[in-house]
Amino acid sequence: QIQMVESGGGVVQAGGSLTLSCIVSGLIFDDYAMGWFRQTPGKEHEGISCLNWNSVDTFYANSVKGRFTVSRDNAKQTLYLQMTDLKPEDTARYFCAVDQGGYGGDCPPALLTRYFGFRGQGTQVTVSS
Repeated sequence: QIQMVESGGGVVQAGGSLTLSCIVSGLIFDDYAMGWFRQTPGKEHEGISCLNWNSVDTFYANSVKGRFTVSRDNAKQTLYLQMTDLKPEDTARYFCAVDQGGYGGDCPPALLTRYFGFRGQGTQVTVSS
Protein backbone atom coordinates (compact mmCIF):
# COMPACT_ATOMS: atom_id res chain seq x y z
CA GLN A 1 0.00 0.00 0.00
CA ILE A 2 1.44 3.33 -1.06
CA GLN A 3 1.64 5.95 1.67
CA MET A 4 2.85 9.53 1.56
CA VAL A 5 3.30 11.71 4.61
CA GLU A 6 3.82 15.40 4.03
CA SER A 7 5.22 17.67 6.74
CA GLY A 8 6.92 21.00 7.24
CA GLY A 9 4.03 23.37 6.68
CA GLY A 10 3.24 26.24 8.98
CA VAL A 11 2.54 29.94 9.26
CA VAL A 12 5.18 32.30 7.92
CA GLN A 13 5.37 35.97 7.06
CA ALA A 14 5.66 37.13 3.49
CA GLY A 15 9.26 36.88 2.34
CA GLY A 16 9.95 33.96 4.62
CA SER A 17 10.94 30.39 3.86
CA LEU A 18 9.77 26.86 4.56
CA THR A 19 10.93 23.42 3.54
CA LEU A 20 8.34 20.70 3.04
CA SER A 21 9.09 16.98 3.21
CA CYS A 22 7.22 13.98 1.88
CA ILE A 23 8.14 10.48 3.06
CA VAL A 24 6.96 7.78 0.69
CA SER A 25 6.51 4.09 1.37
CA GLY A 26 4.99 1.16 -0.45
CA LEU A 27 6.76 1.62 -3.76
CA ILE A 28 10.27 1.63 -5.21
CA PHE A 29 10.78 5.37 -4.87
CA ASP A 30 13.55 5.78 -7.43
CA ASP A 31 11.43 4.17 -10.14
CA TYR A 32 9.15 7.19 -10.22
CA ALA A 33 9.06 10.87 -10.95
CA MET A 34 7.51 12.84 -8.09
CA GLY A 35 5.51 16.03 -8.03
CA TRP A 36 4.26 18.72 -5.69
CA PHE A 37 0.77 20.15 -5.97
CA ARG A 38 -1.15 22.66 -3.91
CA GLN A 39 -4.80 23.33 -3.38
CA THR A 40 -6.87 26.12 -1.90
CA PRO A 41 -10.50 25.62 -0.86
CA GLY A 42 -12.87 25.42 -3.78
CA LYS A 43 -10.14 25.22 -6.38
CA GLU A 44 -8.48 22.48 -8.38
CA HIS A 45 -5.07 21.13 -7.49
CA GLU A 46 -2.33 23.29 -8.99
CA GLY A 47 0.76 21.44 -10.17
CA ILE A 48 3.85 23.34 -9.07
CA SER A 49 6.82 21.05 -9.56
CA CYS A 50 8.04 17.73 -10.85
CA LEU A 51 11.37 15.98 -10.37
CA ASN A 52 12.40 12.92 -12.33
CA TRP A 53 13.75 9.76 -10.73
CA ASN A 54 17.46 10.71 -10.72
CA SER A 55 17.03 14.46 -10.11
CA VAL A 56 18.32 15.39 -13.55
CA ASP A 57 15.13 17.01 -14.81
CA THR A 58 13.03 19.48 -12.87
CA PHE A 59 9.93 21.41 -13.86
CA TYR A 60 8.23 24.30 -12.14
CA ALA A 61 5.04 26.25 -12.60
CA ASN A 62 5.67 29.85 -13.56
CA SER A 63 4.09 30.95 -10.31
CA VAL A 64 6.92 29.43 -8.25
CA LYS A 65 9.86 29.39 -10.65
CA GLY A 66 12.95 30.96 -9.12
CA ARG A 67 11.54 30.76 -5.58
CA PHE A 68 10.89 27.04 -5.01
CA THR A 69 13.37 24.18 -5.34
CA VAL A 70 12.40 20.52 -5.47
CA SER A 71 14.81 17.76 -4.46
CA ARG A 72 14.77 14.14 -3.42
CA ASP A 73 16.77 11.65 -1.40
CA ASN A 74 16.12 8.25 -2.93
CA ALA A 75 17.86 6.41 -0.11
CA LYS A 76 15.42 7.98 2.35
CA GLN A 77 12.47 7.77 -0.04
CA THR A 78 11.83 11.41 0.67
CA LEU A 79 10.84 14.33 -1.53
CA TYR A 80 11.51 17.93 -0.51
CA LEU A 81 10.26 21.35 -1.52
CA GLN A 82 12.31 24.32 -0.42
CA MET A 83 10.21 27.46 -0.61
CA THR A 84 11.71 30.94 -0.38
CA ASP A 85 10.37 34.47 -0.78
CA LEU A 86 6.94 33.22 0.12
CA LYS A 87 3.93 35.30 -0.84
CA PRO A 88 0.37 35.39 0.49
CA GLU A 89 -0.80 33.78 -2.73
CA ASP A 90 1.32 30.71 -1.87
CA THR A 91 -1.10 29.98 0.95
CA ALA A 92 -2.51 26.50 0.26
CA ARG A 93 -2.44 22.88 1.29
CA TYR A 94 0.56 21.20 -0.31
CA PHE A 95 0.58 17.59 -1.49
CA CYS A 96 3.23 15.34 -2.92
CA ALA A 97 2.26 12.96 -5.68
CA VAL A 98 3.74 10.05 -7.62
CA ASP A 99 3.74 9.93 -11.40
CA GLN A 100 1.43 7.23 -12.67
CA GLY A 101 1.81 7.91 -16.35
CA GLY A 102 4.36 5.25 -17.11
CA TYR A 103 7.11 7.60 -18.30
CA GLY A 104 9.93 5.44 -17.05
CA GLY A 105 10.78 7.65 -14.09
CA ASP A 106 10.64 10.86 -16.09
CA CYS A 107 8.15 13.64 -15.54
CA PRO A 108 4.93 13.54 -17.55
CA PRO A 109 4.32 16.17 -20.23
CA ALA A 110 2.32 18.42 -17.92
CA LEU A 111 1.81 19.11 -14.23
CA LEU A 112 -1.73 17.83 -14.25
CA THR A 113 -3.44 15.71 -11.65
CA ARG A 114 -4.45 13.08 -14.19
CA TYR A 115 -0.80 12.01 -14.49
CA PHE A 116 -0.25 11.65 -10.75
CA GLY A 117 -1.49 9.67 -7.79
CA PHE A 118 -2.10 11.23 -4.39
CA ARG A 119 -1.94 9.33 -1.14
CA GLY A 120 -1.21 11.89 1.57
CA GLN A 121 -3.17 14.36 3.66
CA GLY A 122 -1.04 17.29 2.67
CA THR A 123 0.52 19.98 4.81
CA GLN A 124 -0.88 23.48 5.23
CA VAL A 125 1.19 26.54 4.37
CA THR A 126 -0.12 29.93 5.39
CA VAL A 127 1.70 33.11 4.39
CA SER A 128 0.69 36.29 6.14
CA SER A 129 1.19 39.71 4.60
